[in-house]
Amino acid sequence: MFRLDEKLARIRAGQYRRADFIIAAALDSEMGPGLHGVGLARERDGSSKRLRTRAEFLDAVEAVIKQDVVDLMLTSVSNLEALVRRDAYRGVSVKPAIRANDTTDIWGLRGATYHARPSRPFRTASPARLSELADLGLYSITFNNDRDADLESLEAFAEFRADAAARGFSYFLEVFNPNASSLAAADAPFFVNDAIVRALAGLTEAERPRFLKVVYNGPRALEELASFDPGLVVGVLGGGAGTTRDCFELIHQAEKYGARVALFGRKVHLAESPLDIVRLMRATAEGSLAPAEAVRAYHEALRKAKIAPDRDLAADNEITEAPLKSPRGAR
Repeated sequence: MFRLDEKLARIRAGQYRRADFIIAAALDSEMGPGLHGVGLARERDGSSKRLRTRAEFLDAVEAVIKQDVVDLMLTSVSNLEALVRRDAYRGVSVKPAIRANDTTDIWGLRGATYHARPSRPFRTASPARLSELADLGLYSITFNNDRDADLESLEAFAEFRADAAARGFSYFLEVFNPNASSLAAADAPFFVNDAIVRALAGLTEAERPRFLKVVYNGPRALEELASFDPGLVVGVLGGGAGTTRDCFELIHQAEKYGARVALFGRKVHLAESPLDIVRLMRATAEGSLAPAEAVRAYHEALRKAKIAPDRDLAADNEITEAPLKSPRGAR
């Protein structure tokens, strides 16, 4: 049994402890932004002149797997296939997962405007091949308060569940905030909560996701969703790269207000030192370091490794993301 499965079992049994907080690396970036999603090849002095090659990106992903601190590694199908050939998962308890669909709202190609229109469902990955590499995948859906678009997305979700059930394939569900909606910003978090509960209400336990991945919209929205049903494990996604304080603060607040999973992509693979950021994410989640302390520890690790930070310590210890500035959020 993978560490992820053991933690989920304890969480669902009401035996959660902070050491059970699940950390996942969402390094499937080429499934959305494409080539530029893998980030820049970074020198120790902080300079970067080109995008990373696929081989360099795979090296970075494999290093995080071999560190064996994250509980789950999410990649594209093609990269998981390459990592399996490398034997990257031998001797670790990191569970592999693949992105099972790639809706139009994540198509962040340079110069493109796909994100400006309501999300449409799409799956590049072949259902017939998924279970050859992994038995767990991420399925993503975005509700926009657009009847036709949301109905199309839900129908595609039903087709996916049928395919998954036929192949013994399980999934976790990512639900983004509306990407093209006239909803008021204050209403969006609660619209999303309602949409999630409504979409899952008609499913048997066997059909439900292993856990959720949602945007952190502040303490009130997260507490509302996380406390609704103890059997529905709620996780947060990382969003933009932000400051290092944003990264650790999000882990801290998410755990405090009921999330039991954090799935971070850009906050990991765009960091100056991904292995140090992951190590300190774990320390923050388990409560051995406060967010501000973790930032200082990170900068000390960079100093020892002679890696130039992108920001000085004072700037990097600032909270910049709005939901983290809630009166009941940052401490």
